[in-house]
Amino acid sequence: MALTPSTADFAVRTRASFDRQAVMRLMGARLVHVAAGEIDIELPFRTDLTQQHGFLHAGVVTTLVDSACGFAAFTLMPAGAAVLTIEFKVNLLSPAKGELLIAMGRILRAGRNVTVCEGEAWMRAGDERKQVAQMLATLMTVRDSGIEG
Repeated sequence: MALTPSTADFAVRTRASFDRQAVMRLMGARLVHVAAGEIDIELPFRTDLTQQHGFLHAGVVTTLVDSACGFAAFTLMPAGAAVLTIEFKVNLLSPAKGELLIAMGRILRAGRNVTVCEGEAWMRAGDERKQVAQMLATLMTVRDSGIEG
């Protein structure tokens, strides 16, 4: 499905908004792919982000996939708009163990006020990749809030 961003500078706006998200900096996440309706975020494995069994914590995985979906929606929003998640459902499919977490957000339907996005999280270990989470997220376009992003 071909998606059309509202502004020509959507990638610059999206990267700037991502850079303002302190939790992504805290975790060490990197925005590695920005296209209209598509976002990929990577997070190298860190032991300080694990739960008691040594896997990345489900909250960390969910946070990254939520951000990937949110920024995917943001790529299509008009200048001056902000994005907020209003609902998501996540299925944790496998323990998040490996070297690199890759979170991807892809738009399923973009509306004027509400966008639905599909998110996936994969763990890479060497040449192997395994899906660890699947998300369905609903996001809202917030206009005239005085904040962007």
